[in-house]
Amino acid sequence: MKAKLLRSRSIGYCSDMNKTLRTLGWSTHFARQIKLEPDGAPPSHPVRVAAVHRSRLDGLSAGGPISLSPVAAAGLYAVGDWVIATGAAASEPLTRTTEITRRAAGEDSKPQLIAANVDTLGIVTSCNADFNVARLERYLAMCAASGCLPLVILTKADQCDDPSDYVKKAEKLSPMLRAIAINATDDEDVKRLNPWCSNGQTLALVGSSGVGKTTIQNRLTDVIDATQDIRAGDAKGRHTTTNRNLRATFAGGWLIDTPGMRELRLVDAESGVDEVFSDITELAATCKFNDCAHVTEPGCAIRAAIAAGDLDADRIERWRKLEKENRFNTATVGENRGHLKRLQKMHDEGQARGKAKRKT
Repeated sequence: MKAKLLRSRSIGYCSDMNKTLRTLGWSTHFARQIKLEPDGAPPSHPVRVAAVHRSRLDGLSAGGPISLSPVAAAGLYAVGDWVIATGAAASEPLTRTTEITRRAAGEDSKPQLIAANVDTLGIVTSCNADFNVARLERYLAMCAASGCLPLVILTKADQCDDPSDYVKKAEKLSPMLRAIAINATDDEDVKRLNPWCSNGQTLALVGSSGVGKTTIQNRLTDVIDATQDIRAGDAKGRHTTTNRNLRATFAGGWLIDTPGMRELRLVDAESGVDEVFSDITELAATCKFNDCAHVTEPGCAIRAAIAAGDLDADRIERWRKLEKENRFNTATVGENRGHLKRLQKMHDEGQARGKAKRKT
């Protein structure tokens, strides 16, 4: 969502305040969205959203922590957003550099913001039964659609014989993907994540419950949250984190820990699916027919690659599943957005008629 151009006469911050804003993740991308406020206007200043509540926002500014009242619905804000504070009021979010979104859990046909202005998305899984290629591809598609850099973090490396095998399996999914295996209970080992959460950079953690996201947070920041053990039978965990927060890291950057996701449904992620499965989409472009379904058509490059052993048939099925799911979710969310717009229009028209009657 694009924010309106916002005005502020506080653009002429002193060098120390500018430096503080940069450590919060402020950049020229956001500064370009601000215009000088005329003399006599209330002072305003940039604030980064650290937590989103039903009727207020917790934020971080050059002057320290601040609590704000949002001018828009809370669901339109995400942890990591930048807003302009005027008094105790927060503007709509400034245009984001990245936006991590999924379709809301349950029956809701609406998108759910997970985090904003994230540099790197840390997809956390474990060197055990939690490791699942199909789930990783799903997270990678969401990451690619968001504009973030992907990083697969493999925890419990100390509990398996050969963690490098898991690293190879993960990095095989994309030539641009970096995977790293760590022991999340070891302070020095977790410091290997510092390059992704230093110098004002923001690292967000996503993954199933029990994979070690909270344990990682406890070692990268000065926040100590409780952790819970996983079930021995299937390596599944229990929820520890219940909301999203922006935390300062010891390395000089920022960390967003998110609650474990029982389900991750893609929405508006066509570009992400295409990027993760670029080997298939590029091959499909060479099929004899433009509308090839890759089932029985002659001249199908994908079927030929499978027959030659150059392409995994299971990977084709995972691609089809994600592509179909994203199309359905995107269309459903789009229909819901249209319905809400129609309801809002009816409400506005009713309000206008009421005002007109009262004037006569």
